[in-house]
Amino acid sequence: MLGMESFLIARNPEPDSRLPFLVRLPIEGGLVLKVKDTWPRASRVYCYVTDGEWSPALEVIDEAEVLTCRRRGAAIDLVLDRPSLARSQFIFTEARGRPAVFWQTQKAARTANPGARVPRGRTIEDIEIVVDTREKYGYKFAGRSVQLRRAALPAGDYGLEAPSGLIAVVERKTLENFAASLSDGTLAFQMQRLADIPLAAVVVEAHYPDLFRLHSGRAAWLAAMLGRLAVRYPEIPVIFAGSRKFAEEWAFRFLSSAAEDGIGSS
Repeated sequence: MLGMESFLIARNPEPDSRLPFLVRLPIEGGLVLKVKDTWPRASRVYCYVTDGEWSPALEVIDEAEVLTCRRRGAAIDLVLDRPSLARSQFIFTEARGRPAVFWQTQKAARTANPGARVPRGRTIEDIEIVVDTREKYGYKFAGRSVQLRRAALPAGDYGLEAPSGLIAVVERKTLENFAASLSDGTLAFQMQRLADIPLAAVVVEAHYPDLFRLHSGRAAWLAAMLGRLAVRYPEIPVIFAGSRKFAEEWAFRFLSSAAEDGIGSS
């Protein structure tokens, strides 16, 4: 009996289809795609999302137990429990102005477009970033297609909203404020609030070694506290951007990517 948590490939019963195979991913109730090949060995494989359900009458030609099948924005990561042909991604993007899906491995992506990015989702022409009312001397995101709106955020200094609510936030820290919040324990409570948001990050306007130079006497203790928070909240990255300029740049990239992928908006 075929497991519903398995990765399945079957022959497409439509004889004239240019996509001769069907793939079932155990995600979102069973995502069924028409595909051009049974694995992206030499190049990306074009896919098409169907509206139909998986039929027990289909001729299954491949099955593997799934270790990971998780949507990450405009991509689905797939990891199978087998020694080869195990890791791949399904990238949801656009081709010639129409929705498209490409199934790829790392090797196939590199061969198809060496040195370049994977296919992108829709381009965000203009995003609105919510700036917390308590944020002083905040980022202006000059030269970016950004609208700023001030409002009280439950966590973070800069946020991105969707119809469903707040989906991404960035907490900005100067080196001095970061060290102080580590020392007095307030950063732990800030991380707790950040964890309630689908996507969250802390960006520091300094390099990691600067923490040791600023507080040489307590550097080891502060580093230990930071390590403890990283273990406690692995979903919240702490980025040492090196300067205010690059912290602002990183915050914009983070929020615009969240807008592009639509993570947490459903």
